[in-house]
Amino acid sequence: MKYALITGAGRGIGRAVSLKLSSMGYHTLLNYVHNDLAAEECAKMISDSGGESTLLKFDVSNREQTEAALKNWSDANPGEYIEVLVNNAGIRKDNLMLWMEESEWQDVIGTNLNGMFYVTKPLLKSMLIKRAGRIINIVSLSGIKGLPGQTNYSAAKGGVIAATKALAQEVAKKGITVNAVAPGFIISDMTSGLDESMLKKQIPMERFGKPEEVASVVAFLASSEASYITGEVISVNGGLYT
Repeated sequence: MKYALITGAGRGIGRAVSLKLSSMGYHTLLNYVHNDLAAEECAKMISDSGGESTLLKFDVSNREQTEAALKNWSDANPGEYIEVLVNNAGIRKDNLMLWMEESEWQDVIGTNLNGMFYVTKPLLKSMLIKRAGRIINIVSLSGIKGLPGQTNYSAAKGGVIAATKALAQEVAKKGITVNAVAPGFIISDMTSGLDESMLKKQIPMERFGKPEEVASVVAFLASSEASYITGEVISVNGGLYT
């Protein structure tokens, strides 16, 4: 059995990635923190399509909680390891820096940047021992370009991009690849409050993307066909930022 862990798996891009990896034969470990119903719906969709999944409820921004959840899974599955990790969990709390509360800064950094570290570090040892692994970080156009009102989110995603490039060099000789996928405006909860009719005028393709279009790139990076690609950031944004 091959295992893939997707953080923030219940909805949007996380759900699409989970379904795609399940179709590739992975037993998907679905991480979520709040929405039990959405996570259960995702698990049912995987089951209905003939796949297998396990729900893992923990807050990626909490180191102790994350380490305990991953240790419990490892103890319950001796000899197994998580081959594919998709760090997708993320939150936005947009505000101009002049008015930004410290909690808005800390919460976004905690989930988007610290969460990547807290989840990835415990899984690295097994990947190194097995000399195989795929780490795929979901970042953002905001982390490449920077967007006004998102200094916290841009800082967090920019940090993940830099960490992706550094970690890729640390583990490349052990057969582990580390890449990032940077979505632009994708139809999801994260963009539900945005003015789509106005923003799509800025996009050469004149539409928001679909979560499945991001999932297809993640699936490629998780496959053996991407074995010589590492340290890269692949944008999925309809030509918005090229």
